[in-house]
Amino acid sequence: MRLFTTCLLSFTLFTGSIFAQGNAASSYAKENYTKKDVYITMRDGKKLFTSIYSPKDASAKKKYPVVMQRTCYSIAPYGEDKFPARLGPSDIMMKEGYIVVYQDVRGRYKSEGSWTNMTPVIDNKKSKNDVDEGSDTYDTIDWLVKNVTGNNGRVGQWGISYPGFYTAAGILSNHPALKASSPQAPISDFFFDDFHHNGSFLESYIFTFPVFGVQKTDTTSKAWYNAQNIKKTSADGYQFLLDVGPLKNFNQWYQNNFYWQETMNHPNYDEFWQKRALPKHYGKVKPAVMIVGGWYDAEDLTGPLAIHRAIKKSDPNAYNTIVMGPFGHGRWSRETGHTLHSNVYFGDSIATFYQKDIEAKFFNHFLKGKGDKNSGLPNAYMYDTGKKEWNTFNQWPAKNAAHQKMFLGSDGKISFSQPAATGAVNFISDPMKPVPYTEDNTTTEGFTPHNYMSEDQRFAGRRPDVLVYQTDVLTEDMTLGGEIMSHLKVATTGTDADWIVKLIDVYPGDEPNHPYLPNKNILMANYWQMVRSEVMPGRFRNSFEKPEAFVANQKTEVNFQLQDVLHTFKKGHRIMIQVQSTAFPLFARNPQKFVVNPYKAEKSDYITATHTVFNDSYIDVEILK
Repeated sequence: MRLFTTCLLSFTLFTGSIFAQGNAASSYAKENYTKKDVYITMRDGKKLFTSIYSPKDASAKKKYPVVMQRTCYSIAPYGEDKFPARLGPSDIMMKEGYIVVYQDVRGRYKSEGSWTNMTPVIDNKKSKNDVDEGSDTYDTIDWLVKNVTGNNGRVGQWGISYPGFYTAAGILSNHPALKASSPQAPISDFFFDDFHHNGSFLESYIFTFPVFGVQKTDTTSKAWYNAQNIKKTSADGYQFLLDVGPLKNFNQWYQNNFYWQETMNHPNYDEFWQKRALPKHYGKVKPAVMIVGGWYDAEDLTGPLAIHRAIKKSDPNAYNTIVMGPFGHGRWSRETGHTLHSNVYFGDSIATFYQKDIEAKFFNHFLKGKGDKNSGLPNAYMYDTGKKEWNTFNQWPAKNAAHQKMFLGSDGKISFSQPAATGAVNFISDPMKPVPYTEDNTTTEGFTPHNYMSEDQRFAGRRPDVLVYQTDVLTEDMTLGGEIMSHLKVATTGTDADWIVKLIDVYPGDEPNHPYLPNKNILMANYWQMVRSEVMPGRFRNSFEKPEAFVANQKTEVNFQLQDVLHTFKKGHRIMIQVQSTAFPLFARNPQKFVVNPYKAEKSDYITATHTVFNDSYIDVEILK
């Protein structure tokens, strides 16, 4: 219980809801702001609890813009005499002066109403009872600009993770006072973000279901869902979850968890998931948008890229920018000094640079300044995780990107031209002995995974059930910038399988250790750094709505997209591709026998199979010249 609570608090910290109390920490906010707690009535009569922090000198003569965060994670501390450690997106913006508003969303904590995960968007609202996050955002903004003393009539919204979803959905409010919106690590579609990747269930999220699947019975300032927490018998998440067995066995804890039951009963991309997807709803976008993400965000890497792409497609003239930094989930919201992810060091004070020169600049321009499209910021502020430096682009993906195919040779080599002769490599996949996704067992029972996104992959590549392909040592730098598509030609002796592709940067053998290594037993010499990875359930190779079994031993195409990348593989390094079928307990195990609903598979459905990868398989990347 204590471990779960600690992880939840850590997660809430990273989402930007930083509400740690303490006299020293909260002194600036308390000395310079006043606080007012109100209930704002929505159009259907439900009341949402809202805390408003205003600079003490705000008045009709000295006006400030509003920045707002709507969250499902509690807007504590509750009480008009209680102040958080920080207000707004950063200390920088807090000290520059904004009216900062926090709101418990519908059905959470002190707000009224019923809670649903990723509230479906209602494009054509016909009555006051047709409510969604767009309408709740509209009604909240409308009340704020009409009732909060000293506001200048301009509103900005921001949020990280789930609050990022509420920010992204808030764009659809179309309220004329909403001038700037910054969805950060936003969820865009639960079938491709967070709880699933391409429909593959992230078993690493299994401990989070009490937070998202229990309705509260009344308004409250306390967590009400802890009674459903899984009672763990081991701190080793790999072994504990392996011992639990098939996914249906989680019913012993979650029989009354509505979100778990929804997940179990909707294994395919049906209407339940489709109506929760945001990207298809964007049309004309009124506020300026700055989407923010981290290249090593193990929770919501797909969301920022998908929403930026959707707005670009639906409204090319919108102010629609994107920032991607060398961060894990939400970690741009706090400065760590030395910026690391797992064992990889990127430099110092990168979060502060983002907060001062990107985030504050964006909000200041649109909420305090001219508010035109000449913000001084580029269309895309992207961090090259190989060169370890910021790059700017007029659009993303970049115009000058050239496609390059990397073929997976049966000799274990990556070739940039198609092999002349047919070949293949096979491996045995046993779901009872799955490949671990990480060597760090201390992280396998947390709220969500984290470090694996840049972790050393030598532990996996030296197993017989992981195929390894690599280039010769590079004689010049090669920058991959843009989209990645995997085109596998495979076969299996079973009737289903997951296919996992990993893009890896192999360091030279003389690479020195840097001074900030968190694990002194790690050698950066020959380090196999994960750059990007993704899973594709073979059952969805032709349709996410209608899964299909494999024909045993028949060569089959499995095509899928990995998330974007900006990474320079330096001279002296190698590019590596790993292919495998399990990464446990990050992803739930595929039974490898086709079943209608994998969430209800029996133990007997899990079978060992031999998988084959043919040498006309290739990874299509974009190279920046």
